[in-house]
Amino acid sequence: MKKTTVDEVLQQGIYGPLETKPDERRKFLGTLRERIVVALTKSQVREANVYPQVEKQMKEKPQTHLFLNGNMSYETLSKYVKLATKYKIEHTLVTNKDHDSEIGLVLAMDHAIDKEDIYITNKEPKAVKKEGKKSKGFFSKLFNR
Repeated sequence: MKKTTVDEVLQQGIYGPLETKPDERRKFLGTLRERIVVALTKSQVREANVYPQVEKQMKEKPQTHLFLNGNMSYETLSKYVKLATKYKIEHTLVTNKDHDSEIGLVLAMDHAIDKEDIYITNKEPKAVKKEGKKSKGFFSKLFNR
């Protein structure tokens, strides 16, 4: 085990404890990429409706933690806060005055899961209705065509 020097103790006293991957933590709202289940950009969070993939992951993994970008308006974030409350998931508003991340929402575990695709690129399509027999138009019925 390495013995700490006086200089290291002073540096930690001035700047705080050493942190692993600080750039990655700033980008992903305080967590590491290897822990992320799903992430949304700010523009995706601003959309009117909640992404069904996020809700699905909250349902399936209640032990996750929701990180929201505190530099965004609360009205924008409130739909996800309500969703987290519904599924009893802890949430944190992360505000970093020095660095404004393009990430708006992160749903993460407290341990590494190394999921490859964390970004949602499009909304899941709604259940597609099966096309039934096409009805004939008004004139087709009149002329038996």
